[in-house]
Amino acid sequence: MTLSTSTANCPDLLTAGIDLPCATCDTGRSLAARGFCCRDFRNTLGCFATGVTIVTALDPDGEPIGLTISSFNSVSLDPPLILWSLSLGSPMLEAFRRASHYTVNVLAATQQNLSDRFAVRRTDHFVDLPQRSGLGGAPLIEGCCAWFECANQTQYPGGDHLIFVGQVERFALGEAESPLLFHGARYCRIDTSRTTD
Repeated sequence: MTLSTSTANCPDLLTAGIDLPCATCDTGRSLAARGFCCRDFRNTLGCFATGVTIVTALDPDGEPIGLTISSFNSVSLDPPLILWSLSLGSPMLEAFRRASHYTVNVLAATQQNLSDRFAVRRTDHFVDLPQRSGLGGAPLIEGCCAWFECANQTQYPGGDHLIFVGQVERFALGEAESPLLFHGARYCRIDTSRTTD
């Protein structure tokens, strides 16, 4: 096991250009102050495979918004609660804070293009996208593995992110069986050809 607590592996924050080790200089400085290499920390977090989801809602003007996240997780069965988090620097933060409901769309292995589409800042995410309206108007994207329609119940500060806890009011399974996964900074899929005894 190799422990990484030195910042020697990180590029200089002021000269790294677009290849910053962290999302913002402030984050890099905070990690460096703790003796962590920010790039190594992010790479180590990437060892945990996650599903890929798109969270959708309506903004205060009634327009659909959405973004790709991998921070989705279950919290409780009774009551049915889930959580996800959003960067404090996201331009959609206030809209999600104010939304009455949001939908977590669990992407299928064939929907990598949608993950890429919703991972970048643009205004035409929903153009020509098959969808239907869910609770509170939050869009449900067609072709997903599953959908969780949630009341926007509680939010908690979590460092440079805001943690959203939603109460699931409705959920459904889709026809797609294989989910899109993210591991080691790249997409991957479950190998369904293997069997276990």
